[in-house]
Order: sequence, then structure tokens, then C-alpha cells
Amino acid sequence: MRIDKFLWCVRYFKTRNIATTACKKGHIKVNDVVVKPSREVYPTDNIEVRKDQVNYKLTVLDIPPNRVGAKLVDIYRVDKTPKSAFEAQELLKLAKDYYRKKGVGRPTKKDRRDLDNLTFENEQ
Repeated sequence: MRIDKFLWCVRYFKTRNIATTACKKGHIKVNDVVVKPSREVYPTDNIEVRKDQVNYKLTVLDIPPNRVGAKLVDIYRVDKTPKSAFEAQELLKLAKDYYRKKGVGRPTKKDRRDLDNLTFENEQ
């Protein structure tokens, strides 16, 4: 089965077109090699998927016949993504929410000074 179709079947991507685009951009690695969307996937292959600033690591157990339900995904792959990757993503979300709400506008002089003070304190 093609890598783009496999990632779509095990629900890492919502559409097969999005999975294909991710392959073309180099976000998908099989056995530590960047692959094209047409690359065949076999059981025991190690896949690394870069999605939403998280590197998902999974091992292929079996090839699904077609797209599977969310409850059946674990039959076809083992997720080996470290917990620290998800924690870093949560911290990034909190940092973005804390600093500026969407649509508020450009940073003010006070915002810039606060940032300068924050970075200066971290360097010491």
C-alpha cells in the first residue's frame, strides 16, 4: 500500500490529498528516509510524520484493506510518539494565547519593552 494511502487509512490525515502534500513537502520519513507519496509500506516499517509541529513515530503492524474506524486503528500501527512532544505543543499553544489574542493588532511599545525585559532576564 502507498504511504499516503496508509496514513489516510489509519487516520493521520483527513484526506488523501493532504497526506500526499505532506509527503511531497518532506514531512514523512520511512526508516529515516524522506519518501515520495508512492512509496510502498510494509509491516515492521518505522514511519515518522511531522504534523502540527509534532513528530509522530509509528510502526506498521499490518496493512488495512481500506480506511478504518478510529477504534480499529491500533490493529494496524503502534504509536511510539514520546509524551514530551505533546507537552511541548501544549506549551506552545499556551504561550501564543497568553501573549496576544487573535485580531488584537500590532504589538505596542509596552509589549516590546516587556519582551525585551523578559529575554534580558533569561540571559542572566
